Amino acid sequence: MQPNTLLDAILDEAGISHAGLAAHVNQAGKARGLALRYEHTAVARWLKGQRPRGQVPDLICEVLAARLQRHVTLDDIGLGIPGEPATPHGASGLSGFVERATALWRSDEQQRRHILDAPAVTGTPAVMPVWEWENPPEDNDVSRGGRLLVSAADIEMMRSARTHYEQMYRKAGGIATRTRIVGFLNAEAAPLLRGSYTDATGRQLHRATGGLVAIAGICAYDSDAHGLAQRYFHQALRLAKASGDRGLGAYVIALLVNQSLHMREHRQAVAFAEAALRAAGRHITPALASDLYAMQAKAYAHLGDGTSALECIRRAESAADRIRRGHEPDETGYVQPGFVNVQVAEALFSLGDYAAAKEHAQEAVHTPAHDRGRVHRLAVLSQIQLRQGHAEQAVETAVQMAEAARGMESQRLRDRLRAVREHLVRSGCAGTAEAAELIDGALRVPL
Repeated sequence: MQPNTLLDAILDEAGISHAGLAAHVNQAGKARGLALRYEHTAVARWLKGQRPRGQVPDLICEVLAARLQRHVTLDDIGLGIPGEPATPHGASGLSGFVERATALWRSDEQQRRHILDAPAVTGTPAVMPVWEWENPPEDNDVSRGGRLLVSAADIEMMRSARTHYEQMYRKAGGIATRTRIVGFLNAEAAPLLRGSYTDATGRQLHRATGGLVAIAGICAYDSDAHGLAQRYFHQALRLAKASGDRGLGAYVIALLVNQSLHMREHRQAVAFAEAALRAAGRHITPALASDLYAMQAKAYAHLGDGTSALECIRRAESAADRIRRGHEPDETGYVQPGFVNVQVAEALFSLGDYAAAKEHAQEAVHTPAHDRGRVHRLAVLSQIQLRQGHAEQAVETAVQMAEAARGMESQRLRDRLRAVREHLVRSGCAGTAEAAELIDGALRVPL
């Protein structure tokens, strides 16, 4: 069950409260001979994704149409019947997607709890966006007629914004960055998507927006809002399809693979990575291929399939050797030297090969990385050192990790800090108190 952002947006446009809608629906029902007793709590459930029964969806359209002085359809309020074609006035195709996407951005910016607290979907709803990206039909023409004429300068601004927010995320974390990027999507990206552009310009616009939306998803993931992150990733995948850029789509799927690993959906992680590698084919760059294979290795290791994990490690390392700086798109810039090493270290650690895992982790730590990447590498190395019985080294590494994490607002890094602290305290080794105190100090600052 997904939050109904379209209904949320149109209620806001109509200036009607939850209690007000319930009262108007009851009154409209009375005119039809229905004895309805809805309250604001029912509207809250509808916004969370519950479908009202019987004639109520039509009554909601009737109430909102009278309020807004225009025709309102079931598709306009997010209550179109699945499997049935959209009404002529309703949201359909790419333009309908744009309205649903921008409604989500608006709800996120307004901090609506039913959006922020929504859980990630699993099973078929999680798989379908990937399947739809991989398979026909394609978008033959993405041109649009709107009031605002989209220019090359607009698209360049969008690309620059993606780079800006990605760097902000790496330095400050997803919690601090998310509000900024979502504000930008609402203020700048939404009007452009609803603007006027040719097919060629439209494809560039959808690509630039897809890159931005992917960063918004990363920030939501880093904020522990997994349902929201997943919806952003699915949006980015749809935008990638509209752009015609298979490589961008494969990058977005890599983000879904990473989230699947975090959610312990290891078989899904393997399947998604295979879909990206298969469908993008020659459009996959060595950097992205190395990441996808490395994440597959981690998934196979968790599943206990050592043979497949080692084969994926071999493929990841081979792809990493082919990376040529300056020949990669902006999105794969996160695959820096040492990145694959730490991924491989995690896979080998899960397989129980601690010596090889430590070798890869040390190489990763000794390779320069952006602030966020360095924290992750130090956390992995500390965990391996502790498992090997090298407690003093683990404490020293943990202290470096805690100091490197200062100033970052990230739930994922906090999870890392807590895990390292727990392992250190449990070991009872000398120096643990100092490292634990440093970590505690970082955790005390509220996000």
